[in-house]
Amino acid sequence: MDLVTLGLPQEPAGGVAGWAADLVDTMGGPGAGLAIALENLFPPLPSEVILPLTGFAAGQGVIGLASALFWTTLGSVVGAVVLYWIGMLFGRDRMHAIWARLPLVRSSDLERTERWFAKHGTKAVLLGRMVPIFRSLISVPAGVERMSLPLFVTLTAVGSLLWNSVLVMAGYWLGDRWDLVETYVGVLSMAVLVLVLAAVIVYVSLRLRSRPRPRERAQHRRSS
Repeated sequence: MDLVTLGLPQEPAGGVAGWAADLVDTMGGPGAGLAIALENLFPPLPSEVILPLTGFAAGQGVIGLASALFWTTLGSVVGAVVLYWIGMLFGRDRMHAIWARLPLVRSSDLERTERWFAKHGTKAVLLGRMVPIFRSLISVPAGVERMSLPLFVTLTAVGSLLWNSVLVMAGYWLGDRWDLVETYVGVLSMAVLVLVLAAVIVYVSLRLRSRPRPRERAQHRRSS
């Protein structure tokens, strides 16, 4: 296969785009898969750059479109399985031990979360693969809770294929404007992050309000 240089509108030799372009130019589809596997393990590597760039490469004839979708999905699954095994090795008992040392949380909170995951874990893994930030993180609790590995791989593959297809096809159709995808997905990622931070703030505020005041704790000790 003749190597084709990707004529990117931004500097191809620098940043994540240059790194991903080099992988795809050198290795073809497997290079795109490797980039996405690493993106799963190191979320700061943005899929909203790598996937549209891979679609652009497919549009330029560097790799086939089917190859781009296959290898990026395989890379997603491989990265997710590594995180799953990390969660599995970490284990439930160790999670409870660490949780018990954290301020403002109760063991009942973790138990409630475990019950929720046991009931909705399949939806969480499937849909989580299509939510920025949580795409990688959702694999860890799946491992901690020892979700069936074949089920986890199937859900991860389906969710990843859907997410990857949208971004790869966007890059394929946008051509040399593939970087527009990063802008819009970046806005979505920021919105998700803001919602998560807001939820954490509300949670901590409620916990602080529910804690007994020093005078109340002293009265409780005297009465007991």
